[in-house]
Amino acid sequence: MDKILNIGRYLFPLSFLLYVGLHLGKPEVGAAFVPDYLPFPYFWNYFTLVCILAFIISAVIGKYDKLAYVMMALYVILMAFMVHLPRSMGYEIGTEGMMTADLAREQELETVNFMRNLMVTGALLSFAKYVAKDKRVIG
Repeated sequence: MDKILNIGRYLFPLSFLLYVGLHLGKPEVGAAFVPDYLPFPYFWNYFTLVCILAFIISAVIGKYDKLAYVMMALYVILMAFMVHLPRSMGYEIGTEGMMTADLAREQELETVNFMRNLMVTGALLSFAKYVAKDKRVIG
């Protein structure tokens, strides 16, 4: 049973490959999530891509994995509060030409994204505490 449970150590960080694909394959979508007050949205899209890749590699090979989990948790919680929460309240959603039902649906999706980010942050911090092996930087 332990061998099956140990798969989670790799499955969880590898699931972030979805975001690598999204940032690489549809950079305009990733750039659209960058808040208006930050310049150079495409830079932030690709910078995020590199950071996520570094997290995945670190978590899978077990080098600086505790630091990687904590830094990824910080990124995800910042995304929750800087991007998804304001958008769930109707800020920074392009409302030009949107019907009321479409706007409501977008806000609902952003609320789901906000809650998902909270869950993922909890999982990342749990992995940092109980799964990570390399405690050189963060004891």
